Amino acid sequence: MSKQERKWTREMDDSEKEAVSVITCDMEGRVETFSAGAEKIFGYRADEVIGKMRVSGFSPGNIVLVHVKTWLDKASKDGEFQTDTTFVHKDGSPIPAQIRITPTYKTVDGEKIQIGYCGQTRVLEGVDPAETMPKDPWWLKMVSALVITRLPFLSATWIPVILASVWAYNGGLSGVGTFDWSLFGLVFLGASFLHLSANTFNDYFDWKAGIDQANNDYFLQYSGGSRAIELGLITEGGLFRLASSFLVLAAICGVAVMFGPWSKGFDLFWYGLAGAVGGFFYTAPPFKLAGRRGLGEISIGLLFGPALTMGSVFALTGVHSWDAFLLGIPVGLLTTAILWVNQFPDTPSDIATGKTHLVATLGTRNARWGYLTLMAGCFAAMYLLFSSGILSQGALLGMLALPGAAYLTYKVFQDFDKRELATTCANTIYFQMATGLMMILGISFL
Repeated sequence: MSKQERKWTREMDDSEKEAVSVITCDMEGRVETFSAGAEKIFGYRADEVIGKMRVSGFSPGNIVLVHVKTWLDKASKDGEFQTDTTFVHKDGSPIPAQIRITPTYKTVDGEKIQIGYCGQTRVLEGVDPAETMPKDPWWLKMVSALVITRLPFLSATWIPVILASVWAYNGGLSGVGTFDWSLFGLVFLGASFLHLSANTFNDYFDWKAGIDQANNDYFLQYSGGSRAIELGLITEGGLFRLASSFLVLAAICGVAVMFGPWSKGFDLFWYGLAGAVGGFFYTAPPFKLAGRRGLGEISIGLLFGPALTMGSVFALTGVHSWDAFLLGIPVGLLTTAILWVNQFPDTPSDIATGKTHLVATLGTRNARWGYLTLMAGCFAAMYLLFSSGILSQGALLGMLALPGAAYLTYKVFQDFDKRELATTCANTIYFQMATGLMMILGISFL
């Protein structure tokens, strides 16, 4: 707590102190101190909160998504920020309040460094919580949808589908006819809905199992799930229904491809079934593949790599091609690298809740070598596919991403146990996209 906060507290008598909540947190919002006044206002005991919750847990999801970052930035810039807002009690009831946010610091080698924030909250007695609720912008629903579905991760599906398509119609297969954009659109949509179904089912089952609640070290939107239920953006039942709806939409797209004017045949069902079953049981009982010491990583690598490229080629051409299966190995390894690095911050809580994926099994220090292996394997597979004639020379444009892989691997080795790893988690997603796009462009135009 900074000196100005201690002074502010000392100036109040005991009754006033009990009426004011004082909470300090680190730069990511993880609660570090929780005063008696905070216990009284929010309904939590200090031992339920310190090191186990983030300050976002005391606000409605719309405030967290839209306003909190702006408030914190203003507090850091100006030294203080005050506003009226609406908090949420442990029992779910709204709390009209006034909050004062100030940055907290420590001195390292003579330099003052910000280490977090202090929030002081007074309840506004007799005020309607609706009056203190900040106004939501028009784009809030779109942002909420992105958070609930984890839509940015769909690049893991889009890249393999597009790669398979351009490969099949640019010399990968012979006698496949002309490219049909409407058919491609259905395949693209079907695969996307299947991925969205997996995302939302995984969030649902991780929440039901208590895995997300036990994780206070997540990197928001990269690890630890979407936190959509925690933020109040959707209910448990709503999330399950949404996941089921995505699965139905994927099935509709599949039926249209199988029995529509393209008549690709019933075999497409088996590709779709593999994706649906793998996505569902990644976290669903009784299999819970994500916690089976490597089965989760293998299933992700296959489903978002070889199985997806082979299935996409069949949906577009009606041809079962093992070359198309092998085509997916490089992108499958990169998608597994996304999963792999995102498991680092989750490992302590995953171990505590029995989710023993490979990173948890190896330990984060040893698991660094797994990231290196996945990156190296991607480029080795790319070259071997070229040397065997499956990939054209143009696909080697993807090899230009090799320095990026080396840099990301260096960052994993350097930051594997630090919060700075969050940047590498994000950059691994971008790297998968960039490498895949370079392969696609090379096949298409070189």
